Amino acid sequence: MLDVAVIEDAAAAEVSLDPVRTRLLAELAEPASATGLAARLGLPRQKVNYHLRTLEQHGLIELVAERRKGNATERVMVATAASYVISPTALTAVAPDPVDSPDQLSARWLLAVAARVVTDLGTLISRAARARKRLSTFTIDAEVRFASAADRAAFARELADTVTALAGRYHSPAADGAREHRLVVAVYPKVTDPRKTPDHAKTADNLKTADDPKVTDEESEAS
Repeated sequence: MLDVAVIEDAAAAEVSLDPVRTRLLAELAEPASATGLAARLGLPRQKVNYHLRTLEQHGLIELVAERRKGNATERVMVATAASYVISPTALTAVAPDPVDSPDQLSARWLLAVAARVVTDLGTLISRAARARKRLSTFTIDAEVRFASAADRAAFARELADTVTALAGRYHSPAADGAREHRLVVAVYPKVTDPRKTPDHAKTADNLKTADDPKVTDEESEAS
């Protein structure tokens, strides 16, 4: 079983988004039969069997064992991955293109770049799996709370300068056999549950206003 699989086929993406099938995929992190899943989810076995066949047809689950039970054969299935991500290539009509509007302060451009990351990683993970090789990547995930919009803008400037200097130091365009890597750095507001956010935190998170010169129109509208 893969840790994560990227769904690039539009039909498979549509299949995976069905609420019942989503629940089945979650349950099939461990092998199970239609009978066991039906009892666990409180659904008719025939309905579970139908959805399992659909998931299997699109490569989202696979057969791991068959057991004889009286005159019937029970099929034991398991998900092909622990988790799934739908690639923007599965929705080509609406897939954003990061080349269209390169704007460091645009949330839509960030979305396009993030979509490209998912697409690229889907391709690389598939290639690495076929070659039976490990894909070398590096990720940093951190949270920063800024005291003011000015601090956020200063942080962005310093971050850009630091990354540019570091990339320039190690970039070797003339090196024979060197493999290019893509570097993406993103800063965006953390998604929080307003029911669990203290009032003082809400105030701090809303420091961004339309008066901030670093705020784009689309961000102002979303605030």
